Amino acid sequence: MDTMRERFITVTSKMLDEDPRLALVLAEITMDGFRPAQRRHPDRVINVGIREQLLVGVGGGLALTGLRPILHTFASFLVERPFEQVKLDFGHQDTGGVLVSASASYDWPAGGFTHMAPGDVALLDTLDGWTVHVPGHPDEAEALLRDAYAAGDDKVYVRLSEQTNAEPRPVTGAAPLTVREGRSGVVLAVGPLLDNVLAATEGMDVTVLYATTVRPFDDAALRAAVGWGGPADVVLVEPYLAGTSTAAANDALGDVPHRVLGLGVGRAELRRYGTLAEHTAAHGLDARSLRERISAFLRPGA
Repeated sequence: MDTMRERFITVTSKMLDEDPRLALVLAEITMDGFRPAQRRHPDRVINVGIREQLLVGVGGGLALTGLRPILHTFASFLVERPFEQVKLDFGHQDTGGVLVSASASYDWPAGGFTHMAPGDVALLDTLDGWTVHVPGHPDEAEALLRDAYAAGDDKVYVRLSEQTNAEPRPVTGAAPLTVREGRSGVVLAVGPLLDNVLAATEGMDVTVLYATTVRPFDDAALRAAVGWGGPADVVLVEPYLAGTSTAAANDALGDVPHRVLGLGVGRAELRRYGTLAEHTAAHGLDARSLRERISAFLRPGA
């Protein structure tokens, strides 16, 4: 099976052939995969070098000319390093584009903390009007990439990961998918953590929702899942900074007695390279750790 990043190359290369309005801006990362597309479309595949602020500035400028830009590099260099440009060149200028990241929270441990961005979604939350997609499988990544490009002139962030679920799920529409139904709580799994959540909650009387579009947060879907009888227990399992969506879930359930537990990547920096799986376990996001944490939170009988 190809990776999400490989699928991004394939899909975007095809879209460049299909639509003259599409432009791709790169900062060296993944450039080798796009060299055939650059030879076919040298005016619309632009590599600015290792200049991430320029990457975003060029993308914003292309959007002002009427093009639909896709910007790509590692998450830490796409959202964190050029955040001022994201804020101004897209938000302040009221332009649209698609930011497509790679490496997510800790997908390349050998790159060290400079190449990790667990706070990217939380950072974008400080800005208005961004849609955020978090696919959990290459097939989902393809569908969400196409949706992001077709989203008029909206501002969209697509967060790609080396982690993946074994099977794709339908991602038509923004609403979370109900994977299991139960009566003792709701567990919302985001993107590539679905398989771990399903393994962790096996045999537990809980509803499992699966979300690949996390912004805007779907208040109605969460309210429908918990019902209106209360009290409600909700666990959010996100592949980025723990608690990123806790406030959104609390707001959605403001008139329902409820508790929310936000699980995700911890704030403490892990200063050993290790492997992706070891980082997942260290942050308590492997199936065993999740089962312990979810069971301890839910009321007796779950």
